[in-house]
Amino acid sequence: MSSKESCRSELRIAIRQLSDRCLYTASKWAAEQLVGIEQDPAKFTPSNTRFQRGSSSIRRKYRTHEIAATPIAGVSYVATPVMEEDELVDGDFYLLAKSYFDCREYKRAAHVLRDQTGRKSVFLRCYALYLAGEKRKEEEMIELEGPLGKSDSVNRELVSLERELSMLCKNGTIDPFGLYLYGLVLKQKGSENLARTVLVESVNSYPWNWNAWTELRSLCSTIDILNTVNLNSHWMKDFFLASAYQELRMHNESLSKYEYLLGTFGNSNYIQAQIAKAQYSLREFDQVEALFEELMRSDPYRVEDMDMYSNVLYAKESFSALSYLAHRVFMTDKYRPESCCIIGNYYSLKGQHEKSVMYFRRALKLNKNYLSAWTLMGHEFVEMKNTPAAVDAYRRAVDVDPCDYRAWYGLGQAYEMMGMPFYALHYFQKSVFLQPNDSRLWIAMAQCYETEQLRMLDEAIKCYKRAAACNDREAIALYQLAKLHAELGHPEEAASYYKKDLERMEDEEREGPNMVEALLYLARYYKLQDRFEEAEVYCTRLLDYSGPERETAKSLLRGMRSSQSSLPSMDVERFPP
Repeated sequence: MSSKESCRSELRIAIRQLSDRCLYTASKWAAEQLVGIEQDPAKFTPSNTRFQRGSSSIRRKYRTHEIAATPIAGVSYVATPVMEEDELVDGDFYLLAKSYFDCREYKRAAHVLRDQTGRKSVFLRCYALYLAGEKRKEEEMIELEGPLGKSDSVNRELVSLERELSMLCKNGTIDPFGLYLYGLVLKQKGSENLARTVLVESVNSYPWNWNAWTELRSLCSTIDILNTVNLNSHWMKDFFLASAYQELRMHNESLSKYEYLLGTFGNSNYIQAQIAKAQYSLREFDQVEALFEELMRSDPYRVEDMDMYSNVLYAKESFSALSYLAHRVFMTDKYRPESCCIIGNYYSLKGQHEKSVMYFRRALKLNKNYLSAWTLMGHEFVEMKNTPAAVDAYRRAVDVDPCDYRAWYGLGQAYEMMGMPFYALHYFQKSVFLQPNDSRLWIAMAQCYETEQLRMLDEAIKCYKRAAACNDREAIALYQLAKLHAELGHPEEAASYYKKDLERMEDEEREGPNMVEALLYLARYYKLQDRFEEAEVYCTRLLDYSGPERETAKSLLRGMRSSQSSLPSMDVERFPP
């Protein structure tokens, strides 16, 4: 059997087993990867398969090599025995309990299985109790503090679940799904090291449960922790590492992993969306837009991840495309956090910030931990000059994810608006620590150092240098470096940066006051250095302008003529007035 056929066989069994245990998110993920496996051209033709994206732009761009039939995705892996199900033990009571579970009657489902001893029944009973506790916790949060407030509500089932699952684990009667639930409980109780160990055991025993991988990823907060995790070499490990690299902001490494997986899962919408996410983090907006456009063509009713597409359209000010996307998700499923954020972005781009905030609040009512909604709502409050509300929104965002550099950056901007540069500097430092390759963050921190309260110009210069080294697309760093060096009396450094900035503007065919300022400074600098030929070049260019710089250039040319009697006379009057 070929590696792709083996992979299909594993996924088909896993989908059924995950669905039987009501792990529907993991089952959906597995089904998407099953359909995403590249079909064998000898067996499948365009007439009998729905997915024919082998010649699409994503595959041309990212697939650089063919993967051999064995091992799958180019990586050898340890075959994992498929669990055997005991249908006799988990019989009619299990079917009744699962029906109750599917109707969200969790306590009722757990009660039906109270005397059942089959592994499926034990897992479903514990899982139902866990979700019942989560449901009650959410209700208490709304009752006590309102839909967007904080509260001290906890899942009251965690203690009893930990006791039971711990006993099953010690007795060796727990299955990989029970280990997943045990890890989930331990994580919520704050026992992260033990939770990580349990989840590793779960995924090594049963690697097809994407929910377990996701929980394990959230516990790998640093690359050092990730490197200590002892995982079996299974193709699911590649998916996990690609996702973990993305969470750790190792975007190039993540792209490389997903490119590798395309060798087998060439038609996977999931992989295409993850590649788009990585490109978004690298600010390659044109490529991200192309990827999402293709994703919409292949999966027109998709809502997941589309809020990121709306962010790109917002940044590019694509009114019509964002309007179309907002209408599309509204008609598909308007009560999804992603849909609300997309519509919020649409109203923000139209300048209707109150309506935008309303939709971000709606997203948070649907999911109080939806990070993008908190951050985007903070941006809207900044636009509305409501800095206290903006600070509150950004603080909620960092409570949800302390590694969200956008929220830290937003806090810095908010405190800068309030005239509190020391606070702003602290938050800007947090943001650049998390995202050291973003020039915008270094520029913001440099401008903070330049404020009247701080005037730490040497530190500002260091930040601008970092920004220039990080592909400063807004072209701010070079100009600011030139100005600061001129202000500090470093003419040689100032001239060097003005020259670099001038070359950049020429390459981009840009005009403006920055170009005039650079030409004027360089003309004066080279005149003082007695390098008259170079000074004359810049003065001559200034004569093409009609402002006071033209007269300044004429004056400089006359001065150079009078100081160089040995050179041929330069008839300044030949230039038209």
